[in-house]
Amino acid sequence: MSSSLSGFRNLATKIVCVGRNYKDHALELGNAIPKKPMLFVKTVNSFIVEGEPIVAPPGCQNLHQEVELGVVIGKRASKISKSNAMDYIGGYTVALDMTARDFQDEAKKAGAPWFLAKSFDGSCPIGGFLPASSIPNPHDVELYCKINGKDQQRCRTDVMIFDIPTLLEYTTQFFTLEVGDVLLTGTPAGVTKINSGDVIEFGLTDKLSSKFLVK
Repeated sequence: MSSSLSGFRNLATKIVCVGRNYKDHALELGNAIPKKPMLFVKTVNSFIVEGEPIVAPPGCQNLHQEVELGVVIGKRASKISKSNAMDYIGGYTVALDMTARDFQDEAKKAGAPWFLAKSFDGSCPIGGFLPASSIPNPHDVELYCKINGKDQQRCRTDVMIFDIPTLLEYTTQFFTLEVGDVLLTGTPAGVTKINSGDVIEFGLTDKLSSKFLVK
């Protein structure tokens, strides 16, 4: 199963994202700590892979990076429970949830959807695939993001507010996750404005690394 999922980007029907799943990130943006998982979706046009540049959408003046552990779904998941949720995981990846923060702030003030802020072309730079067997405990790995060689985000996944089984149980009560779909599990503190010419490196310490140029 894991080898067939290595091309998950071509299989995915959606990218499900979890907002405010790290307390320090919620606080750095002045947001409340959620009492239940906060979900939104990025469409698959968001995917780009190493070698393709990150490009801000037209009119964006405040582009932010958000590094996230991604869960790649290995078998169709509908209304599953926490007790067997890990059986539905085919593997893991790391991605950037690129966010047009000025677009998002404007949408929040108007009570409007975040779609333009989150799903523009290239807004999900994504790394390689790690089979589930290579990460026995996804709540005991270190996410990192460097900008121009300097640490910007670095955090262990054991401080997620909602763990992965909880997220999968909650999500699949409402909609089905298909093989290859990606669940992005939230970002830690350290998001910042990204500029043209920046080089962003991100991944899991000692396991996975990807590098992208901002155009």
